[in-house]
Amino acid sequence: MFAFLRLAARRLVTLPLMLAGVTLLVFVVLQFSPNDPAYNALGESASEQARAAYAAAHGLDDPLPVRYVRFLGQLVQGDLGYTAPPAAPVVDRIVTAFPLTMQLTLLALVLAVVLALGLGTVGALYRDRWPDQVTRLVSIAGVAVPSFWLGILLIQEFALGVELFPTGGYVNPADSLTGWLRALALPAIATAVPVAASLARLVRTSMVEEMDRDYVRTATGNGLPRSLVIRGALRNALITPLTVLGLRVGYLLSGAVVIETIFDLPGMGKLILDGVTNGDVALVQGSVLTIAVSFLVVNLIVDLLYLLVNPRIRVV
Repeated sequence: MFAFLRLAARRLVTLPLMLAGVTLLVFVVLQFSPNDPAYNALGESASEQARAAYAAAHGLDDPLPVRYVRFLGQLVQGDLGYTAPPAAPVVDRIVTAFPLTMQLTLLALVLAVVLALGLGTVGALYRDRWPDQVTRLVSIAGVAVPSFWLGILLIQEFALGVELFPTGGYVNPADSLTGWLRALALPAIATAVPVAASLARLVRTSMVEEMDRDYVRTATGNGLPRSLVIRGALRNALITPLTVLGLRVGYLLSGAVVIETIFDLPGMGKLILDGVTNGDVALVQGSVLTIAVSFLVVNLIVDLLYLLVNPRIRVV
């Protein structure tokens, strides 16, 4: 337990450094945007004098390090600036949109893990036989299919064709849990399939390696139930896929942003699209920063889960 706490503390110590790096990268990159925040706030017809007065009042012409320190100070206070007219706090827009993106990401993550465990385990237990060939084919096809194309195909077949699901829109789970599941089912499938396919291949490879180890043969020879042997081998086989899962969460987040646009979901994807379309630097900056920080936090959680699952690390 002490070793686990020590390693967990190391991960927690590095988190602020990574957060600082992310904020610096996002801030610097968006400073090269051709969109002028002054004209975004005042309108394109504003005079040069009005623009200069606005820039002086808000420190837009200050040196980059000064603006970055000011940005960090505002960020610590929960201030991400204001959107282009009609002006509204960026934080308020994110607070409204972010829960939907997380709902879609978590739903897709659960679906991806379930599919990956099922396909990978079946492929390993029936290696080189027809179930294994089928799971390989499904995995290769899933990796090759772009999520946005799959989303369009799902709309065509299951929303416009048999009309089992809506073509888009969002239903609050507090209003209707069934409506919420129907609204997010197709987006979650489209987001999860590529991740599930890539993870399934890792699960199969790791499971095959574990099933060939001596402890599995010994347990089987001693007459232990096959289900118990498979369960123990699967737990050890999940160590490698779990390390990759944190990176795949980033893919799920970015994929959710694209899928939200296709399914007309008012999440972070729509927020970023609105910011890019309107040249709203503050809105894009706040949205991208929120997604990046979420990715770091999720990876930290996955790292801690990895420490719990892998006993060899806990004794280091």
